Amino acid sequence: MSINEKQLSEKESLDLIASMINKAKDACHDTGVTAMMWGTVIAICSLVKLSEIHFGYRLPFDIYLLTFIAVIPHIYFTIREKKKRKVKAYGDSFFDYLWIGFGICVFLLVFATSATMDAYKPVAEEYNKLSGSYPVFKFYEFQSALFLMLYGLPTFITGVGMKFKPMLFGGIICWVCCIITIYTPIKIDLLLVALSAIAAWLIPGIIMEKDYQKAKKGLLEANV
Repeated sequence: MSINEKQLSEKESLDLIASMINKAKDACHDTGVTAMMWGTVIAICSLVKLSEIHFGYRLPFDIYLLTFIAVIPHIYFTIREKKKRKVKAYGDSFFDYLWIGFGICVFLLVFATSATMDAYKPVAEEYNKLSGSYPVFKFYEFQSALFLMLYGLPTFITGVGMKFKPMLFGGIICWVCCIITIYTPIKIDLLLVALSAIAAWLIPGIIMEKDYQKAKKGLLEANV
């Protein structure tokens, strides 16, 4: 082997390792585990709620309480991944605070919509006493649009910031479904929320995790 070929081979090896490191860094913020988890949880909650409405039964608890329980494994996975990282990648803090802010906004939206429903309920009951029927306007049918609008924002920004198209398109899908739910009944709304969760988080999370594991495996093989 000539000196030039040897130097080229070494350069290619270094470029390969650098490429794998960048893939591992850019493929995911905390790997795809938390994205897969939230995509699954939101989709399941929406489909179970749809089942309750369609078949006329009620669980002894609100299925959406699972979203609060899911915060525990989310914190666990986040702490575990941060310990694994020897170097904090550029932009990590931004994405951390972006998704923390998103979580706070979801909590506030739940609180605000619940308060609105509580305030609206006496008005609807009084209307029923006077007219014998409930008002045509049903506020709960517009809740899905509000949540989908919020879901799309951090998803889209993360997709743009990480140059990760599946999540970018996932955010756009959330916004498209947001517009559609304004004109559809609650059953369709819940299907669209489940679809959005799968498109925005579950599928991108699977892709992110595969890319991460592939890059990680490549790095280990390159270091052998």
